[in-house]
Amino acid sequence: MTVLITGGAGFIGSNVSRLLLKEGYRVVILDDLSTGLIDNIPTEAIFYKRSVTEDLSDIFFDESPKWVIHMAAQVSVSKSLEAPDKDAKINLLGGLRVLQEAVRCGTKKVVYASSAAVYGNPVELPLKEEHVKNPLSPYGISKYTFESYLRSYYENFGLDYTVLRYANVYGPGQLPGADGGVVAVFLDAIKRDETLQIHGDGNQTRDFVYVEDAAMANLLALNHGSGEVFNIGYGSEISINELFQTIGRLTKMNLKYSYQDERPGDIKRSLFSSHKANEVLGFTARYSLTDGLTRTLKQEGLL
Repeated sequence: MTVLITGGAGFIGSNVSRLLLKEGYRVVILDDLSTGLIDNIPTEAIFYKRSVTEDLSDIFFDESPKWVIHMAAQVSVSKSLEAPDKDAKINLLGGLRVLQEAVRCGTKKVVYASSAAVYGNPVELPLKEEHVKNPLSPYGISKYTFESYLRSYYENFGLDYTVLRYANVYGPGQLPGADGGVVAVFLDAIKRDETLQIHGDGNQTRDFVYVEDAAMANLLALNHGSGEVFNIGYGSEISINELFQTIGRLTKMNLKYSYQDERPGDIKRSLFSSHKANEVLGFTARYSLTDGLTRTLKQEGLL
């Protein structure tokens, strides 16, 4: 019942680890803390401070994980444009190191954290898993390429996998750093009494999924969805302007905002169909944007 979570000190990974511990799993976290936080690691979890680009053989040998949830990644679109070689080193070479060790130690399955970035600008909405893939950034390219490696290891070595392509995940504790989730960036600006900066005209849309829903998808994927890819979203298309207005309405604040230049590599629209995840995994997102924002604002001390 051992699950190894790479990137388990990060925003989504730490939520997954807490859920799995609650469900009775033995959790091992591997994280180099470059973006994750030591405070995110539950005391009940076993922790190794290490990068996926380093030797992992001793960890896999000692812990013998039945499952690996692979979340460790370089996740910044802008940084991937600035240094695509570093993006590939972490997201591809680091990921391959995880797969190699998983095969060697007899791991049953890898659950992989992929992204809406693999699709690029959509031809039609809602996005289904079979939609054409046209990633706009090296980050999106690395995410989609690694999905192919998973299929290869499945066919050649029998290493089972499930890919979860996340929409825009948000919730309490998300860091607002470079390319951080827009909800976290907005809330950080509110705390600092700063002007909220909206890139582009604000009409670009996203599908926002609450972090507890994203964590539940991982739990379900441990034993379902063999060799499959799933979109994980709420299924509602929300513009950045609408997001800003909703936060203002909930907080009853007169928020300051300004429009900035568009960011290279950003997609224009996003809306996920999670029908397949519902049918195969039994996944249903529970929290609407209003519900999730309310929970987030309360825990962040803004309500």
